[in-house]
Amino acid sequence: MRKRDTTLSTDQKALAINLDKLKYGSIVEIGAGQEVARRFFSVGAAAGTIAKTMSAYDMAVSDDIYGHVDRYVSRARLLQMLDKEFSQVVARLAHVRAKNTTFFAYAATVTARSFKQANECHGWVGVRLQLHPGAEPSDVIMHVRMLDDDNALQAEALGILGVNLIHGAFNHYQNPEWVVEALGDGLGSERIEVDVIHFSGPYFEEVENRLMNLHLIRSWLTRAVVFNPAGEVVVPGELLYRKPVMVMRGSFKPLTLVNVDMMLAGQKQFSQLAAVDEKEVVSLAEITMNSLASGDNVDGADFLARIDLLASQGYTVMISDYLRFFRLRAYLRRYTQKPIGIVLSVRDFSFLFDEKYYEGMEGGILEAFGKLFPDNTHVYVYPSRPRGGEATDLVTLDNVEVPANLRHLLAYLKENDKLLAIEPHDESHLHIDVTEVLAGLRSGRGDWEEDVPESVAQRIMDGRLLGFDTE
Repeated sequence: MRKRDTTLSTDQKALAINLDKLKYGSIVEIGAGQEVARRFFSVGAAAGTIAKTMSAYDMAVSDDIYGHVDRYVSRARLLQMLDKEFSQVVARLAHVRAKNTTFFAYAATVTARSFKQANECHGWVGVRLQLHPGAEPSDVIMHVRMLDDDNALQAEALGILGVNLIHGAFNHYQNPEWVVEALGDGLGSERIEVDVIHFSGPYFEEVENRLMNLHLIRSWLTRAVVFNPAGEVVVPGELLYRKPVMVMRGSFKPLTLVNVDMMLAGQKQFSQLAAVDEKEVVSLAEITMNSLASGDNVDGADFLARIDLLASQGYTVMISDYLRFFRLRAYLRRYTQKPIGIVLSVRDFSFLFDEKYYEGMEGGILEAFGKLFPDNTHVYVYPSRPRGGEATDLVTLDNVEVPANLRHLLAYLKENDKLLAIEPHDESHLHIDVTEVLAGLRSGRGDWEEDVPESVAQRIMDGRLLGFDTE
């Protein structure tokens, strides 16, 4: 199997584009200098590639060129820039350049580290390009976060990212996973985070953008991506900014009635906190990457099925690489200081209170809980009962068993309202076990249908999802 060449440096990529006389376009950058253009100029032969560079920093000037926009660092502004610059370069040069020229426009609108304040450093970056002479253009656009503490370093990282994007889009468009992977060349995960990417246009019709965003996690370009109930990828910071957040972790393979009840019960109790406005709560159904992967591979069809089933019930879905809850809390704290709630089944205590789970941490389980509960964060514990069990078989936060040496830790967390019991809305679902449901649906129609929302069961059967067997 052919592999992507990972040996090319940033300068080698820029020079390769410069020496290709059939690639020609504009580079416009707002924020963090003109590092992408500088990269192409510094390696030489840029006259063969660059028709124009520009940086319209003044808002009035920017509006005069591209039109008004409510937010200057936004997807809307980026698309205005790409529209204007690409159409302009084609209109001005198509009749004077070689007929087999492929034109492009690269654009970025970002806010980098401010001289006066420690602001959120992020932006929108994209390229519009012809992938065949005379073809309608295709786009690759993305939202990025700059992680360096220094303005000059952030600008440098954006320069590398821009070269990677232009080179990758032109050279790897037939393998979009390579376009994604190449974005991190020469950067590493400590300098740039890409939390949204979108491919569109005539050469990307077959690209499943949800899988491309999942590939961002697999390529260490981000640790989490978020899908709204329409199945669209959204910028986490825009969704979560200054909002109280409720998270329910699960495999959702498939979504069951007990999941639905857990979220409803958790939301009800979470909204009773003084600092929580129920109308502002962002509720997330979270799936970790380890529950998607089989070995080193991710089953794309399985992933899309789970996203579709959750979206059909109105859930916002987060896919994360945060196996430990305290890392998830730290991620959410980037965007909000409002309360965070995590809904957890009492069945998962075997993991939560398993000290092996925290091996490698200097303070072990104590350090993990210290990082999970340093502020307004609560874990809401949902009860469970075995199938066919009696009322006395109910397992709750009050009677769940943990290792003997951790009983005092559990008592401390309960006493200080870090762990809170929640009451189910409908106790008839407490027996539901997702592994049993999955095994049942893989054997065809049966009792499992009673354990999932009716419309979910119908979608599974109609689409033969998650291994549903009609034989």
